[in-house]
Amino acid sequence: MDRNEVRRAWDAVSERYAEEREPDGSDARLIDELLALFPESPDVLDIGCGDGARTLSNLPPGSVGLDVSQRGLDLAAETVPTAQLIHGEMSELPIGDKQFDAITAYHAVFHVPRERHPAVYDEFARVLRHGGYLLMTLPSNRFETIRHGWMGDRMFFSAAGRDQTLVQLRASGFTDVRLEMATDPLGSQTEFVFAKLDKP
Repeated sequence: MDRNEVRRAWDAVSERYAEEREPDGSDARLIDELLALFPESPDVLDIGCGDGARTLSNLPPGSVGLDVSQRGLDLAAETVPTAQLIHGEMSELPIGDKQFDAITAYHAVFHVPRERHPAVYDEFARVLRHGGYLLMTLPSNRFETIRHGWMGDRMFFSAAGRDQTLVQLRASGFTDVRLEMATDPLGSQTEFVFAKLDKP
């Protein structure tokens, strides 16, 4: 599936995905750990924010949500009216350099083809300020597939695998990597990575 097909698929499933996710969980509480790393309220970009209920709603008022799906952003506007919302694709962020102190990317990067993941992480590094933090889902395995019947439609998933993802993050300038297990929105266990940008 190309990026336009992925966008169309997310437009089709956004409402059902919002309805079927658990309202809370330990992956949402990781955001508290992220925010505690800053002495003051940080500027945060939530990549793949969807309807906003799981991550964006737990971030400071005025945080920015970005999603490839306009339908997801419409839902986020209702759920988190204080947020700033951007329609865009994560491997070509429509955002200036060094705009944010932190990025959250929950269950998002694996909807981009894995050969473009290094470009995604370079974009994350570009829009973060030096010393900023990334909190994102870490894929356990290497895979690339289209899941038919997912949320009543079909969806593209692609990942380079756990170890290769960590290599790619470090190549983009992320250090001080810390891993933590948490419960994901659909009720299964997922590994997450905290990483600090060490790139002027």
